Parts: sequence; structure tokens; C-alpha cells
Amino acid sequence: MNRLTGVREIMKDIIRALRSDPSKQWLNLSPGNPLVLPETDAMWREYALDIVHSKEFSELVGRYGMTQGFDPFIDAIVETYNKLYNWGIKRENVLITAGTQPLYFLAANTFAGPDALTGVNRQIAIPMVPDYTGYDGVVLDEKMVVGFKPRMEILGDHEFKYRIDFDAIDIGSHTAAILCSRPCNPTGNIFTSDEMHRLLDYSKQWDIPLIIDSAYAPPFPNLAFVPMELFYNEHVLHCVSLSKAGLPGERVGYAIGHERYIEALEPFYSNMGIHSSRFGQAMVAKAMLSGRLADISERVIKGFYKRKIEIFREALHKHMPSHINWYLHRCEGTLFSWLWVDTEQMNDLEIYQKLKGGGLLCVPGSTFFPGLRSEYAHKNQCLRFSMTAPDEHLDLAAQVVAKELNGHTNKR
Repeated sequence: MNRLTGVREIMKDIIRALRSDPSKQWLNLSPGNPLVLPETDAMWREYALDIVHSKEFSELVGRYGMTQGFDPFIDAIVETYNKLYNWGIKRENVLITAGTQPLYFLAANTFAGPDALTGVNRQIAIPMVPDYTGYDGVVLDEKMVVGFKPRMEILGDHEFKYRIDFDAIDIGSHTAAILCSRPCNPTGNIFTSDEMHRLLDYSKQWDIPLIIDSAYAPPFPNLAFVPMELFYNEHVLHCVSLSKAGLPGERVGYAIGHERYIEALEPFYSNMGIHSSRFGQAMVAKAMLSGRLADISERVIKGFYKRKIEIFREALHKHMPSHINWYLHRCEGTLFSWLWVDTEQMNDLEIYQKLKGGGLLCVPGSTFFPGLRSEYAHKNQCLRFSMTAPDEHLDLAAQVVAKELNGHTNKR
């Protein structure tokens, strides 16, 4: 299976498994869907009811709006980011979209492709893989995305971290944009401030956008477990999703960037989808301006997933056989755990099937290397686990992983 077909087929396979026996209790550690947290759910219900019973309801749902977005929501974003980070942004620096996935499609196909003057096929550079598997599908020609292998650093007992290999990445006149997630889906990695400054130097040198996927970043949903500096300047396109803050079904996202980027993206988005849900935008505007969204992100959402990740880490330490060389990526953010089994015997697609046979669903790691053309044994040695399962399922999942990896490595 190639990368694109692979991830689609894996997701279809997971859905088939879940539907094959509705009575079966799966250990489902595969989805990117966040859990419905009571306090978050109560907040969105309250604001939804406020809007339903307000005079603005009919105007919101019964009429088209502006492609750029719902004015009160744009104003809320400008006010919030200027207050929190002193970015000095204006309304012209904001574009509202249906989540962030459309943003990456818009940006990739706006900035990349054949250069009208030189004819060079300009590419989207992912400075380090693994990274979000969805980047593989944002272009109409897969050659437009190129990913680069990381350096790996062992940090201690069963823990490691990826670093950008600046000696290996190739960014130049053939590069249309740099794209990365921070915090990273699937690994939980957060690029350091030094790494970000070096990427910003590339964007300035070649006058290209640095597109930062901030679906897990501060201030919303704030799934960053270590101090994290946010970056913004004329070359940054900062992309935010409210999905992990409890609104995946409403598809609310936004970009903050220089006017030239917003002006290029807005008409493309108008042709593609006119505008995103105005009801969702109205809810978020109220939650943002009240301060409750920032409070719940910091106080509830962050702590919930950080605790889940620790439960799974402790369970693996408890159950994994001592002869297996396994490492968890240091989880600095997101709601996933990334497992690396350092042996040539490891094959993520085979292990995925064995784990499924044991009632556990996860995602093979090889589906998270968008744009990587060269052979790389490491990409077949990893698995992604979502921390959206009940606590007891996390411990049971670790037991299944330990059992199957023990059998897999001993038989070869």
C-alpha cells in the first residue's frame, strides 16, 4: 500500500471492524476524535442555547455570510490574540474556515505547483516526519509534498525525541512553503524555539510562508504540556482548529497571517465552500470573549489528556517484556502516544493486524510519513495510540501490545 491509500484503507478497516460486531467491546485507541468532556460540553450547550433563543439565530442560520467569516468571531480572535500575545493583528489578518484541513489544501495548492516565470515545480516542505498524515492529501500532485527524516535522541529509560535534521533538509528556490504541526500529531513532539527560529530564517530567506498547524497549541485547546512559545510575523500562517476544544462536528477553524496570504486564500475558499458554519463561529466568539474557552482549555482539557498519557506510559512500563527495545516519544503535547519498537523484526502493518485480532485498534506508524520518498526502516517500527479510551482500556491495551510484540519478536 502507498501512503495515501494506506491510511485510507486503514481507517476503512477500522470502521469495518467496529461495525462487524456492534456488541464487541473493542479497545479502541485509534480515533483522533476528542472525548466529550462534561465541562466542555456544558459550555457549548449553554452558548448554543443562548444563540437559539436570541434574535440573531435566524440571521445566523438563515442567511449566507461573508467568506472571511462571522464579524463578531473575527473581532474576538483579533482582540484575544492581541491581548494574550501582543501580535498587533487586524481583521485583515484573519480567515475563518471549516476546521484547518481545508486551510492546508488551500495553502498547498495556492502557493505550490509550477512557477509561472521559471516553470519550476515548487514544493511544500515538511521539515521533519513523522507528521500529520493528512498532509499527504492536501495536494493534487503527490510530488508537491516532500518530507525529511528526523534525527532521534534517546532521552532515558524507554523514552526518545525527534529533532529536525537541518543538515538533511532541502529548502530553497524550489520550496513554496514550509508546513508542520506544533504540537505534533502523531508524536506529541514540540519543536523547540531554536528549531522554530531556524525555520523562520528559511521562510524569510526565500520569502515563503511557514504554515504552523496549531490544532493542539495554546491558547485553544492548549494541549501543550511543556512551555511553548508561539511565533507570529509576516511569514507565518498560524492555523487553529477548535475540534480538540470540543467542536469537531461544527468544523470551526481559522488562519492568522499576513494580508497577502489571507487575500490569496479567501477567494479560493469562497469558490470551494463559501464559508464555514456561522452557528459554530457565534458559539466560539462568545466562549472566547468570556475567557471560558481559555480557562477550560488550560484547566480541564490539558490536564485530562496529560493524565491519560501518563496512565498509558506507566502501563507499558509495567507490562512490556524486558527483552524488547521499546521507546515512547516524549509527549510534550497532543492526545496521542507514539511507540517505537527498535528492531528489524518490527512491521507496523503486521502488528496492527495482530493487535486487531487481540481486540485492540490503533494506527500503523508508516501512515505518518507524508512526502518521504526514500526507504526508511524506522517508519515501519512505530504505532500511534489515541488517549481517548477509558482508563481501564489503556492498561488492557498495554497488556495486548506487550503480548503481541513478545510473540512477534520471538517468532522471527
